[in-house]
Amino acid sequence: MNSPIPRRALIGLLVASLFPAMSTIAQEAPAAQEKGPAAADAMLHALDVKYPTRYKPMEANEVKAVLDRVFAYLDRTTPAELIHKGDNSRITDLSKAEPDAVLKPGDFRLTSYEWGVTYLGMLAAGQATGDQRYTDYTLTRHALLSQLTRTYLPVVQADRANSLAPIKSFLNPHALDDAGALCHSFLKAKVGGSKVDYSQMVGICGDFVTKHEYRLKDGTLARGGPDGKGGRKMRPLPDTLWLDDMFMGVPTMAYLGKVTGERKHYDDAVNQVLQFSKRMFNPKLGIYMHGYVEGMRDHPELRWARANGWAVMAMVEVLEVLPKDHKGYKAVLDQLRAHIKGLAGYQTKDGFWHQLIDRNDTYQETSATAIYTYAIARAVNRGYVDAQMYGPMANLAWNAVASKVTANGQIDGICVGTGMAFDPAFYAYRPTSVKAAHGYGPTLLAGAEIIEMNKKYKFGLNDSGLMFQGARQ
Repeated sequence: MNSPIPRRALIGLLVASLFPAMSTIAQEAPAAQEKGPAAADAMLHALDVKYPTRYKPMEANEVKAVLDRVFAYLDRTTPAELIHKGDNSRITDLSKAEPDAVLKPGDFRLTSYEWGVTYLGMLAAGQATGDQRYTDYTLTRHALLSQLTRTYLPVVQADRANSLAPIKSFLNPHALDDAGALCHSFLKAKVGGSKVDYSQMVGICGDFVTKHEYRLKDGTLARGGPDGKGGRKMRPLPDTLWLDDMFMGVPTMAYLGKVTGERKHYDDAVNQVLQFSKRMFNPKLGIYMHGYVEGMRDHPELRWARANGWAVMAMVEVLEVLPKDHKGYKAVLDQLRAHIKGLAGYQTKDGFWHQLIDRNDTYQETSATAIYTYAIARAVNRGYVDAQMYGPMANLAWNAVASKVTANGQIDGICVGTGMAFDPAFYAYRPTSVKAAHGYGPTLLAGAEIIEMNKKYKFGLNDSGLMFQGARQ
């Protein structure tokens, strides 16, 4: 008749069969085994977890390594040169108007709104890393645009319809996309001490944003105004609000207030934030719809991720320069906090946000995740939200974005340029591309702000969770 197996040996066999990797630990710790289920539970609690997205903060040098790859790619593929269209030879004397001149082609346009964001990202990365190359990237291209403006503005003003100019869309803007983000980058560089002459450029784009873009009766920036022929433009419908325009116009207003000292620009910026939010923010969900048409009874509320990114980014940019004694400061801050709190509930287990934020059947999108990373980390750094609650989320989001930066500095998972629709299929099936310019500036901004946040606060694992561990000395 077999002898009964001793209790200690029985527990060891059970652990070894269920968790082979722990069998050695079980054999070497009989004292712990004698404590029974509590010891076994402790060992289970300490098991390694295979997170698909890195689950610890990046050191500053690690973040910079990611940003350096992005910088190298962009510096190589966005030349700051004017060439003859016929033979591609470089034009060195920019003061002479050349009818056949064009900017040397690269992967991206130097005067797109996306590149306005990229200029902001380069400035932020230069400040966070101390690497002058990032700052010089922006200032070199700003200086080129300033010289081209001096050369070609008279030509465009003389014949707006038929003139040729390598930066005509900026010199003769027709939409906020042509002017707003670029102007924001000019003003931010000027506030930061840039010696580039921005006077003409700010005059063009600042006037367009504040005086010429179509508005609703209450002053809210809108699309789909008069077409000049007695009809209405369709963008996509008359009197349409695009959430994107919170960023395309509002930070420029706030920075004009900073640069000129004119209070009316601060007032305009605050009113835009509150009027967009009144129409488009869902307070129960904590996120915005993408499109709103004035006078329509119902809206399906398609909550596109990148548009929500433009909104949250607009608010942190406005608060950066809005005087704290302004009567609208608290309202903008409260709206920012409500939006960040709402976004927090939709971050995926991999650290991203979905293309349609509240639709898990849409893909995880990189550019929106990068913008949220920047805005949330900036809000933590400025004390708008609690570091304890939102710092870990921002670190996870940055790690998700960094995982999409390829070895050659391109960025995967960026939704291409997107119009507006009132059905989910349109957003869900928008393609992604490494050539979509919208993700590069936000990635630079995100990495820069994460460096700043992790310089200021310490985060690490505590009881297996990524936690705030206090302010650094």
